[in-house]
Amino acid sequence: MSEKPRDPNRQLVRALEAGGVDRVLDVGANVGQYARRLRTHGWAGDILSFEPLPEAHAVLAEAARDDARWAVAPPAAVGAGAGRAPLHRSRETDMSSLRPQSARLRALSPSSVVTDTVDVEVRPLAELVAPRRPDERLFLKIDVQGGEDAVLDGVGPLWGRLVGLQLELALTRLYEGERGYLDACTRLESLGFHLALVLPGYFDGKAARQLQFDGVFLRGES
Repeated sequence: MSEKPRDPNRQLVRALEAGGVDRVLDVGANVGQYARRLRTHGWAGDILSFEPLPEAHAVLAEAARDDARWAVAPPAAVGAGAGRAPLHRSRETDMSSLRPQSARLRALSPSSVVTDTVDVEVRPLAELVAPRRPDERLFLKIDVQGGEDAVLDGVGPLWGRLVGLQLELALTRLYEGERGYLDACTRLESLGFHLALVLPGYFDGKAARQLQFDGVFLRGES
């Protein structure tokens, strides 16, 4: 019997391998932290990353430059439809969002204060991802600071190709209009995806509680 992986990131990679995933769609890539973690923990498959913030996108593109199986899409936010929108740029760039910060987040994390807004292009995932073959199996990771619903609304015909998703889920709503974790789980279960893996997320030391965690949902029986 092979040894069971204990590191949560290795568990994630094992789930990707077991699901026969061909390509990971990395929505909300920031400067490439997620893709680098996958590589560190053994994922050798294809990755396509999306990031709208110009300065983060430049760092992301440089990080992927020497990796032939890691592509970076042109700068754009992923949402429900096509258009333009103001991105609330945080001092901590990975906390930037199309949604305004809640008063709770501003109180808990002054370091993530919004410094300005940036006008960005928004496009649905269905317009950004061209399937490469009829049987391509996709895994969608979404880390967009409260805007997960909008990304899901733009998946369109790609739903049939998704074998799994990873979403940042809110125990405490940190962005205005953000969906709570139970509602998010219910939505995905109604689409045939079941929670298969829980990964640690944002723990706030001042509040002494977990504010967010990542849920990995796989298609099929729970």
